[in-house]
Amino acid sequence: MTPCHAVDIILTRPATHSELRQASHRVQLAADADRTRLTAVQPARSAGRALHLLRRRLGTHLPIDVLTTHYPDRHGQVLLNVALGRVAHQSLRRSAQALGQRPQDVLRQRLLAALAREEQQRARHLDDRLEDLLADHTPNEVLTRLARRVLAVSTPGHPPHRSPSPPPLGIQPTRRSPAFSSPF
Repeated sequence: MTPCHAVDIILTRPATHSELRQASHRVQLAADADRTRLTAVQPARSAGRALHLLRRRLGTHLPIDVLTTHYPDRHGQVLLNVALGRVAHQSLRRSAQALGQRPQDVLRQRLLAALAREEQQRARHLDDRLEDLLADHTPNEVLTRLARRVLAVSTPGHPPHRSPSPPPLGIQPTRRSPAFSSPF
């Protein structure tokens, strides 16, 4: 029995109803509300083969930007299928040849570096915002409000607790940089 792989399809623009109808004749699809992300289940021997098959089946019917596995593999990584333009592909091949590596390895390194830069930028932005908050509020006040916000979001259907109760005693938050981990 051939295993099935869940695949996310990210489009360059919202798909038209006609494009979705034509594509759904080839593959069963689930679309999000704005029709820029789709999900499909593709039988194939491997996740890479599933991405390749979907690209071939749908590439002429939908404005596909990126295909990616929906679930990470056992190493916590997702597989990407990116169609590069001729110029970008040639540039990538030249860079890979100069480094003595495969083009997909160079692309992976560049993508991971870009994700790390984005993560660092987001962490710096969060640190700056926290510094601004801590200039006007105590760490206990910030932590209490954050806990209420997180609890309100994590329990849908329950209104956020708004009583002016004092923060719990004994909580001494420490100021340190947030640690992030990436699945890539």
